[in-house]
Amino acid sequence: MKAKLLGADIDRLTMDQAIKAITALVRVGKPCRVITLNPEYLYQAVTADSSLLELVRKADLVTADGEGIVWAGRVAGTPFPERVTGIDLMLRLMPKATAEGWRVYLLGSAPGVAEEAAENLRRMHPGLQMAGTHHGYFQPAEEAAVVAEIKQAVPQLLFVALGAPKQEIWIDKYIDEIGPVMAMGVGGSLDVIAGRVTRAPRWMQRLKIEWLGRLVMAPSRWRRMMVLPKFAWLVFKKYRLNWH
Repeated sequence: MKAKLLGADIDRLTMDQAIKAITALVRVGKPCRVITLNPEYLYQAVTADSSLLELVRKADLVTADGEGIVWAGRVAGTPFPERVTGIDLMLRLMPKATAEGWRVYLLGSAPGVAEEAAENLRRMHPGLQMAGTHHGYFQPAEEAAVVAEIKQAVPQLLFVALGAPKQEIWIDKYIDEIGPVMAMGVGGSLDVIAGRVTRAPRWMQRLKIEWLGRLVMAPSRWRRMMVLPKFAWLVFKKYRLNWH
């Protein structure tokens, strides 16, 4: 079942249901896109760049990433069972990938980060097949070679950490060329998995204030955080005040 929020269709799934949905997509053996949608992306899609909304519509699975989306679902009268974030979904897919023999490719972040993340994932999940890694600091002229490298590696799962919405745009541009793979943007997840960046503590995640933890640890994010009240007003105006 989907919820329509500001023009975006978002799957109302638990984490376990999202894993099952992705498993089904991988087994079909076709290129597929997964978007973990956060308020910043949706706000930009609605107010500044409608092509980003089109990418959401083209996705095979869209999850509610972030408490802002979950809150908006409640306001709109179509609540989500829980948030399904990019990093949590990625980590939960690792034991499934190990059991199924799926090959995993990590693309993005600074040189060395994807390799460190891959090593940590292999350590956590012995038997996990890493198809390859590549940093995200490549030039436009190098993209064809990067795509060819990923295609040759034949992964079933491709995690792209180029930052939103660049990663979603990149996936849309190249996924058909890469072939039958589940591709998902994961933002700064590789930095966290590699141990380069510390995630907000569990108690903050449970209290639904992980955004505050990110802000405390990286004050430079304050400009991005300013989108949240704007997004909240947009949601409230549409679904409670009925201003269209």
